[in-house]
Amino acid sequence: MAWELTGNGGTNPPGNFLGTTDDRPVVIKTNNSEAVRVNSGTATSKVEISAQDGLAIAGFQPFITLRDANGGNARSCMQGVNGDISMIPNSFVGHGAAMVIKTGSGNVGIGTSTPNARLHVVGDVFVTGDVRLANADCAEEFDIAHGDLVEPGTVMVLGECGGLLQSQSAYDKRVAGVISGAGDYKPGIILDKQARTEERQPLALLGKVYCKVDAQYAPIGVGDLLTTSRTPGHAMKATDPTAAFGAVIGKAMRALSVGQGLIPILISLQ
Repeated sequence: MAWELTGNGGTNPPGNFLGTTDDRPVVIKTNNSEAVRVNSGTATSKVEISAQDGLAIAGFQPFITLRDANGGNARSCMQGVNGDISMIPNSFVGHGAAMVIKTGSGNVGIGTSTPNARLHVVGDVFVTGDVRLANADCAEEFDIAHGDLVEPGTVMVLGECGGLLQSQSAYDKRVAGVISGAGDYKPGIILDKQARTEERQPLALLGKVYCKVDAQYAPIGVGDLLTTSRTPGHAMKATDPTAAFGAVIGKAMRALSVGQGLIPILISLQ
């Protein structure tokens, strides 16, 4: 049978096929450049494309299935389910998708069919390269005492029951950090994030963060150590090294000579 450019009818696999009968590869070219190559050798898997609407299928049948060479059990498949795209390895067939792309939201789930974030992974993540984060600080969520949410940039101290309070006194050794998210710096990592968001806020523990400061006690220069002040929620320059021990928030990254303001600091609790 000769294959026609306008299509063929009455084909009968495996007698009719596109391919070779020797050990030469099959090459498909576009614009005289190789686009697809099927190498020679014994095939260990094959691709089946469903006739149901091609890649636009929205039912429960797979539209791409990988099987072993003798047509045995499926090794993996991709299927359209209610408009979503699922990738299902053999071990998951009949037990849910290993990876799902939600077409409505664009969320991607690995190990879950109901991702609620851009990337939702259920299980461990093993990374051999760098993890690059665009934002600045490493924060952890804490309960805010009395349920009073405070502005980002506020200096916080530990309360008696474990919740956080705005700092109220100078050189307070209970200092815990600065509420993350002020100015141009947003948290790059948030630890202990829970579904219950009321009365909880991220506290910057490491990295760069914008912080409320008060220069009425002493002008603040770049590199000055900062501690808590009598101004609620504000830091000041630590001028007493003895009192500052255990009460240092971090180092100023920008100067402020008078008044109150919001400046970037490098968190370094000590």
